[in-house]
Amino acid sequence: MATKQKKNGHSWIVIISAWTFFLAVVFSIIAQFLMRGIRSLIVSIFILLLIIAVGVFFDMIGTAAAAADIAPLNAKAARKEYGAKMGVSLVQRAEQVANFANDVIGDISGIVSGVIGAIVVFRYSTYISEYAEAYISIMITAAIASLTVGGKAYGKTIAIKKSTEIMLFMGKIITRIIDHWPLRIIQLRTSSKRK
Repeated sequence: MATKQKKNGHSWIVIISAWTFFLAVVFSIIAQFLMRGIRSLIVSIFILLLIIAVGVFFDMIGTAAAAADIAPLNAKAARKEYGAKMGVSLVQRAEQVANFANDVIGDISGIVSGVIGAIVVFRYSTYISEYAEAYISIMITAAIASLTVGGKAYGKTIAIKKSTEIMLFMGKIITRIIDHWPLRIIQLRTSSKRK
């Protein structure tokens, strides 16, 4: 049993590393493509804030999965409440959910937000002095770090207090996606119990 769990753990590490590489490349390309077509500073800042918000949101999901008590979700699933069964499955796989949400999406969001910040500075560097460029670059980097850390700290507070509600909410969203998806590409088994 221990050997099987160890192999599964190694397989998950390989899979999640590959997905991280793929998603980082895709999101970085999309971010650069979008920024090339956008000339408005306001729109650029909006996209930057949106990327930061995505990272904060997924960090909150990962924290909620790790903090959630499975008993209330099991009770809701027994009453056939919509999305509760998927919520149970998410909590049963809290380690994988947290790894994907916090580390993969969270870290990629941080990388992409840094890329966008650098693009914004580079785009307007021709209109300002070298010293002004350095100052703006430092301020943007500090602002990104501050918003990311502050947002995640606030999100973690909510996630710990409302972990069951968040997992039920995510369970409803994922269940609805699966129910309306032409091909069932997501399948989470709920037969195993959380250890």
